[in-house]
Amino acid sequence: MTLESTARETQHIRNLKAGLIDFVAGSLGGIALVYVGQPLDTVKVKMQTFPSMYKGMVNCFLQTLRTDGVIRGLYAGTMPAVVANVAENSVLFAAYGGCQKVISNLLGLKKVEDLTSFQNACAGFFAAFFSSLTLCPTELIKCKLQALREVQTEATGTVTETNIIKKNIGPWSLTNQILKEQGIRGLFSGLSSTIAREMPGYFFFFGGYEITRELLAKPHENRDDIGWQKTMVAGAVGGTVLWLVIFPADVVKSRIQVKNLKDPALVVMKDIVKNEGIGSLYNGLKPTLIRTIPATATLFVTYEYTKRFMHNYFENS
Repeated sequence: MTLESTARETQHIRNLKAGLIDFVAGSLGGIALVYVGQPLDTVKVKMQTFPSMYKGMVNCFLQTLRTDGVIRGLYAGTMPAVVANVAENSVLFAAYGGCQKVISNLLGLKKVEDLTSFQNACAGFFAAFFSSLTLCPTELIKCKLQALREVQTEATGTVTETNIIKKNIGPWSLTNQILKEQGIRGLFSGLSSTIAREMPGYFFFFGGYEITRELLAKPHENRDDIGWQKTMVAGAVGGTVLWLVIFPADVVKSRIQVKNLKDPALVVMKDIVKNEGIGSLYNGLKPTLIRTIPATATLFVTYEYTKRFMHNYFENS
């Protein structure tokens, strides 16, 4: 074996390790994000899809808690949410690391750490395409479970005992029902609006995160060494910027998925603006932003410190 082929094999192993580390760290970050933010995510989905049923965030939260309780109400759809976030964040961060390497190679940079915040934002933009493909089906199930009672109430005008029984349908039963009625395409309802939401959103997500880390770093300090508190602040900023940018597209996606709409995303958006006013594209923004600050901060701290721990483990083993 020549020195060149040995070097290639060593680099290949390093790339595989880096990809595995990003995948695992993203998965753990996704799990942490769900359990911190799920109750307010449920409120967000209900307010996006059935704005006329609730007077505001607090009213929606209390009604959900009073009617359905904590587990079946505020934490409805938690299992598909965990699956969705593990799938999204593991693929997102693994693809993000891969896109960083591709961009750094194209620019002739020796290390991904040399990428600017804008270049990291571009890596996030392209990585989000791949995560959208894994996110769409699980996000669909999550949203439907979160707003199941509201769908049945709108259809019947009241919640009967039969509806209450149906309301307790689980994620696997719902998935099977969709597959029987609509086939595999039914699980990818809202894919175009998911991609339209994710790609620009994650440009600003990673861009906001990296810029904030740079701003919080002391002179001559590496942005990877700013500490967990500043990492949480940077994560919260990235998450806030993400939702401010993508929220109208997220409202459209939720409507399409929960109400089984067949119209294109732009048509749905025009109908919402025409019939309900432009403010309806921001229904649920308040609980989303309140949820995002601790949830995204937790996501990035979990990701960064899991990644650091695994890198140290592999280097020392």
